[in-house]
Amino acid sequence: MSFDPNALLLSFIPLFVAIDVLGVVPIFLSLTDRLDRSQKRRLVTDATLAALGVSLAFLFFGRFLFNVMGITEDDFRVGGGIVLLVLAIVDLLFSHDQQRSPETSTGIVPIGVPLIIGPAALTTILILVDTYGVMVTVLSLLANLAIVWLVFRYSEVVVRVVGRGGSKAIAKVASLFMVAIAVMMIRVGLTNMMR
Repeated sequence: MSFDPNALLLSFIPLFVAIDVLGVVPIFLSLTDRLDRSQKRRLVTDATLAALGVSLAFLFFGRFLFNVMGITEDDFRVGGGIVLLVLAIVDLLFSHDQQRSPETSTGIVPIGVPLIIGPAALTTILILVDTYGVMVTVLSLLANLAIVWLVFRYSEVVVRVVGRGGSKAIAKVASLFMVAIAVMMIRVGLTNMMR
């Protein structure tokens, strides 16, 4: 089986946009501002591993759930595209902090899921598996989570470099890309259904 680096890049980008790590850094900082450095570092590792576990479970058992519920890949593509579109529009029109800030205490659940891996990322993962296969999707997921781990681990430095305003601007641009990806998913799903 030959490996296509172009497919890895093409699967990496939508997942990077869906996770939107630079956009959630300010939220991560606000959730962890009372923790000391060692607690924060341990939390970053735990949250990233939790996100990986949930993502892999969804990646490997998502198709089984489709079969059990009688959902086709095109149904999920259209439905997932609509969810992505709504999430992207909400991110564009409303305050990023208000939409993503969890109300529960800081821990694996609010940071790992849904802050790192939320509905947009899970939807993207299932579409990527269908489009590029399991191996490429897992590699792009691992690369994205490695970036998440690095960015969260050095989050103070990242915010100092791009600034809070820059981080929010990056989040808005990522949301615009998410709109385009969502429209493409809906278009492809509807086109396949009509064949």
